[in-house]
Amino acid sequence: MDTKYLKDGYLLDQNGNLSEAGFAKSLVKIYRRDDVKTNHLKIKEWDYYFIGNENFGIALTIADNSYMSLVGATFFNFQKNFEHSKNVMRFMSRGKLHLPTDSRGGDIIYENKKASFKFLHEDSGKRHLQVRFPSFFEKKDLRADIYLEETLEDTMVIATPFLKPKHFYYNQKINLLKASGYMKLGDEHFDFLDDSFGVLDWGRGVWTYKNTWYWSSMSDCYNNHLVGFNLGYGFGDTSKATENVFYYDNVQYKLNDVKFDIPLNSRGGFDYMKPWKIRSSSGDIDLTFEPMLDRRTRLSALIIKQHGDQVFGKFKGRINVDDKSFYIEDVFGFAERVTNYW
Repeated sequence: MDTKYLKDGYLLDQNGNLSEAGFAKSLVKIYRRDDVKTNHLKIKEWDYYFIGNENFGIALTIADNSYMSLVGATFFNFQKNFEHSKNVMRFMSRGKLHLPTDSRGGDIIYENKKASFKFLHEDSGKRHLQVRFPSFFEKKDLRADIYLEETLEDTMVIATPFLKPKHFYYNQKINLLKASGYMKLGDEHFDFLDDSFGVLDWGRGVWTYKNTWYWSSMSDCYNNHLVGFNLGYGFGDTSKATENVFYYDNVQYKLNDVKFDIPLNSRGGFDYMKPWKIRSSSGDIDLTFEPMLDRRTRLSALIIKQHGDQVFGKFKGRINVDDKSFYIEDVFGFAERVTNYW
Protein backbone atom coordinates (compact mmCIF):
# COMPACT_ATOMS: atom_id res chain seq x y z
CA MET A 1 0.00 0.00 0.00
CA ASP A 2 1.19 3.51 -0.83
CA THR A 3 0.44 5.59 2.24
CA LYS A 4 -1.31 8.90 1.58
CA TYR A 5 0.14 11.61 3.85
CA LEU A 6 -2.19 14.32 5.11
CA LYS A 7 -1.60 17.99 4.38
CA ASP A 8 -2.26 20.92 6.74
CA GLY A 9 -5.81 22.25 6.78
CA TYR A 10 -9.27 21.64 8.12
CA LEU A 11 -10.31 18.05 8.76
CA LEU A 12 -13.80 18.39 7.27
CA ASP A 13 -15.02 20.08 4.11
CA GLN A 14 -18.12 22.27 3.84
CA ASN A 15 -20.31 19.16 3.48
CA GLY A 16 -18.97 17.54 6.65
CA ASN A 17 -16.90 14.88 4.86
CA LEU A 18 -13.18 14.37 5.37
CA SER A 19 -11.23 16.85 3.28
CA GLU A 20 -8.78 14.01 2.70
CA ALA A 21 -8.05 10.59 4.16
CA GLY A 22 -4.61 9.44 5.15
CA PHE A 23 -1.77 9.32 7.66
CA ALA A 24 0.32 11.92 9.48
CA LYS A 25 2.89 12.09 12.25
CA SER A 26 1.10 14.89 14.12
CA LEU A 27 -2.35 16.50 14.21
CA VAL A 28 -1.94 18.45 10.99
CA LYS A 29 -5.69 18.61 10.41
CA ILE A 30 -7.87 20.98 12.41
CA TYR A 31 -10.90 19.32 13.99
CA ARG A 32 -13.89 21.45 14.96
CA ARG A 33 -17.06 19.96 16.40
CA ASP A 34 -19.16 22.63 14.71
CA ASP A 35 -17.96 21.46 11.28
CA VAL A 36 -19.89 18.19 11.65
CA LYS A 37 -22.88 18.27 9.28
CA THR A 38 -24.80 15.23 10.49
CA ASN A 39 -26.75 14.63 13.71
CA HIS A 40 -24.51 15.85 16.55
CA LEU A 41 -25.74 12.98 18.74
CA LYS A 42 -23.51 10.76 16.59
CA ILE A 43 -20.30 12.62 17.52
CA LYS A 44 -17.92 10.58 19.64
CA GLU A 45 -14.92 12.14 21.40
CA TRP A 46 -12.56 10.55 23.90
CA ASP A 47 -9.19 10.63 25.63
CA TYR A 48 -8.06 7.19 26.83
CA TYR A 49 -4.84 6.49 28.70
CA PHE A 50 -3.25 3.25 29.81
CA ILE A 51 -0.27 3.57 32.14
CA GLY A 52 1.60 0.62 33.57
CA ASN A 53 4.11 -2.19 33.38
CA GLU A 54 4.04 -5.98 33.55
CA ASN A 55 3.13 -5.88 37.27
CA PHE A 56 0.36 -3.27 37.55
CA GLY A 57 -1.39 -0.51 35.66
CA ILE A 58 -4.32 1.85 35.35
CA ALA A 59 -6.61 2.79 32.46
CA LEU A 60 -8.40 6.15 32.46
CA THR A 61 -11.15 7.30 30.11
CA ILE A 62 -13.00 10.56 29.61
CA ALA A 63 -15.47 10.20 26.75
CA ASP A 64 -18.28 12.36 25.41
CA ASN A 65 -20.39 10.30 23.02
CA SER A 66 -23.01 13.06 22.79
CA TYR A 67 -25.95 10.91 23.85
CA MET A 68 -23.90 9.76 26.85
CA SER A 69 -20.70 10.69 28.66
CA LEU A 70 -18.45 8.16 30.38
CA VAL A 71 -15.71 8.79 32.90
CA GLY A 72 -14.04 5.60 34.02
CA ALA A 73 -11.03 3.87 35.50
CA THR A 74 -9.68 0.33 35.54
CA PHE A 75 -7.16 -0.85 38.12
CA PHE A 76 -4.87 -3.74 37.17
CA ASN A 77 -2.72 -5.98 39.35
CA PHE A 78 -1.22 -8.43 36.86
CA GLN A 79 0.70 -10.33 39.53
CA LYS A 80 -2.59 -11.21 41.23
CA ASN A 81 -4.51 -11.63 37.95
CA PHE A 82 -6.92 -8.94 39.16
CA GLU A 83 -8.67 -6.04 37.48
CA HIS A 84 -11.62 -3.89 38.42
CA SER A 85 -13.45 -1.15 36.51
CA LYS A 86 -15.87 1.54 37.56
CA ASN A 87 -17.59 4.18 35.43
CA VAL A 88 -19.68 7.29 35.92
CA MET A 89 -22.16 7.85 33.08
CA ARG A 90 -24.54 10.64 32.23
CA PHE A 91 -27.05 10.80 29.40
CA MET A 92 -27.34 13.51 26.75
CA SER A 93 -23.95 15.09 27.37
CA ARG A 94 -23.98 16.75 23.90
CA GLY A 95 -20.40 17.97 24.11
CA LYS A 96 -20.75 19.45 27.59
CA LEU A 97 -17.48 17.87 28.72
CA HIS A 98 -15.73 20.30 26.34
CA LEU A 99 -13.04 17.90 25.22
CA PRO A 100 -10.22 19.82 23.48
CA THR A 101 -10.01 19.85 19.69
CA ASP A 102 -6.26 19.13 19.85
CA SER A 103 -4.30 16.74 22.09
CA ARG A 104 -1.41 19.18 22.51
CA GLY A 105 -3.30 21.61 24.72
CA GLY A 106 -6.47 22.14 26.68
CA ASP A 107 -7.29 20.62 30.04
CA ILE A 108 -10.14 18.25 30.84
CA ILE A 109 -11.62 18.53 34.32
CA TYR A 110 -14.52 16.42 35.57
CA GLU A 111 -15.48 16.72 39.23
CA ASN A 112 -18.47 15.69 41.32
CA LYS A 113 -19.17 13.54 44.38
CA LYS A 114 -18.73 10.35 42.40
CA ALA A 115 -15.33 11.04 40.85
CA SER A 116 -12.66 13.64 40.16
CA PHE A 117 -10.64 13.37 36.94
CA LYS A 118 -8.14 15.96 35.73
CA PHE A 119 -6.15 15.60 32.52
CA LEU A 120 -3.83 18.61 32.58
CA HIS A 121 -0.99 20.05 30.49
CA GLU A 122 1.87 21.43 32.57
CA ASP A 123 4.16 24.30 31.53
CA SER A 124 7.01 21.75 31.53
CA GLY A 125 5.35 19.99 28.60
CA LYS A 126 4.35 16.99 30.69
CA ARG A 127 0.82 15.65 30.98
CA HIS A 128 -0.49 15.49 34.53
CA LEU A 129 -3.27 13.03 35.35
CA GLN A 130 -4.99 13.34 38.73
CA VAL A 131 -7.75 10.94 39.72
CA ARG A 132 -9.85 10.38 42.81
CA PHE A 133 -12.56 7.68 42.72
CA PRO A 134 -14.30 7.19 46.12
CA SER A 135 -15.46 3.67 47.01
CA PHE A 136 -13.91 2.29 43.85
CA PHE A 137 -13.65 -1.31 45.07
CA GLU A 138 -14.90 -2.81 48.35
CA LYS A 139 -15.25 0.72 49.79
CA LYS A 140 -11.60 1.43 48.97
CA ASP A 141 -10.80 4.70 47.24
CA LEU A 142 -8.74 4.78 44.06
CA ARG A 143 -6.26 7.64 43.72
CA ALA A 144 -3.67 8.39 41.08
CA ASP A 145 -1.22 11.21 40.46
CA ILE A 146 0.77 10.56 37.30
CA TYR A 147 3.07 12.56 35.06
CA LEU A 148 3.63 11.56 31.44
CA GLU A 149 6.51 12.81 29.32
CA GLU A 150 6.70 12.33 25.56
CA THR A 151 9.77 10.47 24.31
CA LEU A 152 8.89 10.42 20.59
CA GLU A 153 9.02 13.10 17.94
CA ASP A 154 6.46 11.33 15.75
CA THR A 155 3.05 10.00 16.67
CA MET A 156 0.43 7.98 14.79
CA VAL A 157 -2.35 10.08 13.26
CA ILE A 158 -4.93 8.78 10.81
CA ALA A 159 -8.05 10.24 9.20
CA THR A 160 -10.36 7.38 8.25
CA PRO A 161 -13.65 7.73 6.35
CA PHE A 162 -16.55 5.31 6.64
CA LEU A 163 -18.53 4.20 3.61
CA LYS A 164 -21.41 6.31 4.91
CA PRO A 165 -21.15 10.03 4.02
CA LYS A 166 -20.27 12.49 6.81
CA HIS A 167 -18.94 9.69 9.01
CA PHE A 168 -15.25 9.65 9.90
CA TYR A 169 -12.67 8.95 12.60
CA TYR A 170 -9.71 11.21 13.41
CA ASN A 171 -7.31 9.39 15.70
CA GLN A 172 -3.96 9.96 17.34
CA LYS A 173 -2.00 7.37 19.31
CA ILE A 174 1.00 8.50 21.37
CA ASN A 175 3.18 5.60 22.48
CA LEU A 176 6.08 5.43 24.93
CA LEU A 177 4.92 8.17 27.28
CA LYS A 178 7.44 7.97 30.14
CA ALA A 179 5.46 7.63 33.37
CA SER A 180 6.21 8.76 36.90
CA GLY A 181 4.03 9.13 39.98
CA TYR A 182 1.80 6.67 41.79
CA MET A 183 -1.61 5.11 42.22
CA LYS A 184 -3.30 3.81 45.38
CA LEU A 185 -6.15 1.43 46.00
CA GLY A 186 -7.01 1.77 49.64
CA ASP A 187 -3.74 1.31 51.53
CA GLU A 188 -1.97 -0.39 48.62
CA HIS A 189 0.57 1.94 47.01
CA PHE A 190 2.07 1.48 43.53
CA ASP A 191 4.88 3.66 42.17
CA PHE A 192 5.39 4.20 38.46
CA LEU A 193 9.16 3.98 38.01
CA ASP A 194 11.57 3.57 35.08
CA ASP A 195 9.78 0.46 33.82
CA SER A 196 6.43 2.24 33.39
CA PHE A 197 5.04 3.78 30.20
CA GLY A 198 1.76 5.18 29.01
CA VAL A 199 -0.16 5.35 25.74
CA LEU A 200 -2.76 7.93 24.75
CA ASP A 201 -5.64 7.05 22.44
CA TRP A 202 -7.12 10.39 21.32
CA GLY A 203 -10.20 10.08 19.13
CA ARG A 204 -12.75 12.40 17.54
CA GLY A 205 -15.33 11.36 14.98
CA VAL A 206 -18.77 10.38 13.77
CA TRP A 207 -19.18 6.61 13.80
CA THR A 208 -21.58 4.19 12.15
CA TYR A 209 -23.84 2.17 14.44
CA LYS A 210 -22.14 -1.24 14.37
CA ASN A 211 -18.43 -1.84 14.00
CA THR A 212 -15.60 -4.03 15.26
CA TRP A 213 -12.04 -2.91 15.85
CA TYR A 214 -8.82 -4.74 16.56
CA TRP A 215 -6.12 -2.79 18.37
CA SER A 216 -2.77 -3.67 19.86
CA SER A 217 -0.34 -1.36 21.62
CA MET A 218 3.12 -1.85 23.07
CA SER A 219 5.35 0.62 24.93
CA ASP A 220 8.32 -0.83 26.78
CA CYS A 221 12.09 -1.14 27.03
CA TYR A 222 13.89 -4.10 25.47
CA ASN A 223 17.65 -4.61 25.79
CA ASN A 224 18.03 -0.94 26.78
CA HIS A 225 16.14 0.25 23.70
CA LEU A 226 12.74 1.94 23.71
CA VAL A 227 10.39 -0.18 21.60
CA GLY A 228 6.72 0.22 20.81
CA PHE A 229 4.05 -0.19 18.20
CA ASN A 230 0.49 0.62 17.30
CA LEU A 231 -1.33 -2.03 15.27
CA GLY A 232 -4.98 -2.00 14.33
CA TYR A 233 -7.73 -2.47 11.75
CA GLY A 234 -11.35 -3.49 11.35
CA PHE A 235 -13.47 -0.44 10.51
CA GLY A 236 -13.74 2.28 7.91
CA ASP A 237 -11.98 2.68 4.58
CA THR A 238 -8.24 2.27 5.17
CA SER A 239 -7.27 2.23 1.49
CA LYS A 240 -5.33 5.50 1.90
CA ALA A 241 -3.46 4.52 5.05
CA THR A 242 -3.35 2.14 7.97
CA GLU A 243 -2.61 2.96 11.62
CA ASN A 244 0.27 0.49 11.85
CA VAL A 245 3.61 1.84 13.06
CA PHE A 246 6.68 0.53 14.92
CA TYR A 247 9.02 2.54 17.14
CA TYR A 248 12.64 1.82 17.93
CA ASP A 249 14.76 4.41 19.75
CA ASN A 250 12.61 7.40 18.72
CA VAL A 251 12.38 6.39 15.06
CA GLN A 252 8.94 5.69 13.59
CA TYR A 253 8.67 2.99 10.92
CA LYS A 254 5.46 2.81 8.88
CA LEU A 255 3.85 -0.62 8.45
CA ASN A 256 1.06 -1.69 6.14
CA ASP A 257 -1.60 -4.33 6.84
CA VAL A 258 -1.93 -6.53 9.91
CA LYS A 259 -4.16 -9.43 10.96
CA PHE A 260 -4.84 -10.82 14.44
CA ASP A 261 -5.31 -14.59 14.53
CA ILE A 262 -7.17 -15.26 17.78
CA PRO A 263 -7.56 -18.96 18.72
CA LEU A 264 -11.02 -20.51 18.73
CA ASN A 265 -12.52 -22.75 21.37
CA SER A 266 -14.45 -25.98 20.80
CA ARG A 267 -17.69 -24.01 20.32
CA GLY A 268 -16.21 -21.77 17.64
CA GLY A 269 -15.88 -18.69 19.86
CA PHE A 270 -12.70 -16.78 20.54
CA ASP A 271 -10.37 -18.19 23.19
CA TYR A 272 -8.64 -14.98 24.17
CA MET A 273 -6.34 -16.53 26.76
CA LYS A 274 -4.51 -18.79 24.34
CA PRO A 275 -1.55 -17.42 22.32
CA TRP A 276 -2.46 -15.11 19.43
CA LYS A 277 -0.62 -14.70 16.14
CA ILE A 278 -0.24 -11.18 14.75
CA ARG A 279 0.97 -11.11 11.16
CA SER A 280 1.02 -9.10 7.94
CA SER A 281 0.34 -10.43 4.46
CA SER A 282 3.92 -9.59 3.45
CA GLY A 283 5.40 -11.39 6.45
CA ASP A 284 7.02 -8.20 7.72
CA ILE A 285 5.07 -8.58 10.97
CA ASP A 286 5.38 -11.96 12.65
CA LEU A 287 4.51 -11.82 16.35
CA THR A 288 3.19 -14.15 19.02
CA PHE A 289 1.15 -12.69 21.86
CA GLU A 290 1.07 -14.60 25.16
CA PRO A 291 -1.95 -13.48 27.24
CA MET A 292 -1.78 -12.75 30.97
CA LEU A 293 -5.18 -11.18 31.77
CA ASP A 294 -8.41 -10.47 29.89
CA ARG A 295 -10.34 -7.33 30.79
CA ARG A 296 -13.71 -8.45 29.52
CA THR A 297 -16.51 -5.94 28.92
CA ARG A 298 -20.11 -6.91 28.26
CA LEU A 299 -22.42 -3.89 28.32
CA SER A 300 -25.99 -3.74 27.10
CA ALA A 301 -28.46 -0.87 27.46
CA LEU A 302 -31.34 -1.12 25.00
CA ILE A 303 -29.79 -0.52 21.54
CA ILE A 304 -26.35 0.39 22.95
CA LYS A 305 -23.99 -2.56 23.40
CA GLN A 306 -20.28 -3.18 23.78
CA HIS A 307 -18.58 -6.57 23.69
CA GLY A 308 -14.87 -6.14 24.29
CA ASP A 309 -11.84 -8.14 25.35
CA GLN A 310 -8.73 -6.13 26.13
CA VAL A 311 -6.03 -8.71 26.76
CA PHE A 312 -2.70 -7.89 28.43
CA GLY A 313 0.39 -9.99 27.97
CA LYS A 314 3.83 -10.39 26.38
CA PHE A 315 4.93 -10.13 22.75
CA LYS A 316 7.73 -11.93 20.99
CA GLY A 317 8.72 -12.14 17.36
CA ARG A 318 10.07 -10.09 14.50
CA ILE A 319 9.21 -6.93 12.58
CA ASN A 320 10.96 -6.25 9.28
CA VAL A 321 10.86 -2.77 7.80
CA ASP A 322 13.08 -0.56 5.63
CA ASP A 323 15.60 -3.38 5.09
CA LYS A 324 15.95 -3.72 8.86
CA SER A 325 14.91 -6.58 11.10
CA PHE A 326 13.91 -6.07 14.74
CA TYR A 327 13.43 -8.93 17.19
CA ILE A 328 11.64 -8.60 20.53
CA GLU A 329 10.87 -11.08 23.27
CA ASP A 330 8.93 -10.95 26.55
CA VAL A 331 7.80 -7.36 25.92
CA PHE A 332 4.66 -6.11 27.70
CA GLY A 333 1.59 -4.70 25.96
CA PHE A 334 -2.02 -5.45 25.09
CA ALA A 335 -4.25 -6.53 22.22
CA GLU A 336 -8.01 -6.23 21.98
CA ARG A 337 -11.09 -7.00 19.96
CA VAL A 338 -14.12 -4.76 20.57
CA THR A 339 -17.57 -4.75 18.93
CA ASN A 340 -19.78 -1.71 19.46
CA TYR A 341 -23.42 -1.05 18.73
CA TRP A 342 -23.61 2.69 19.38
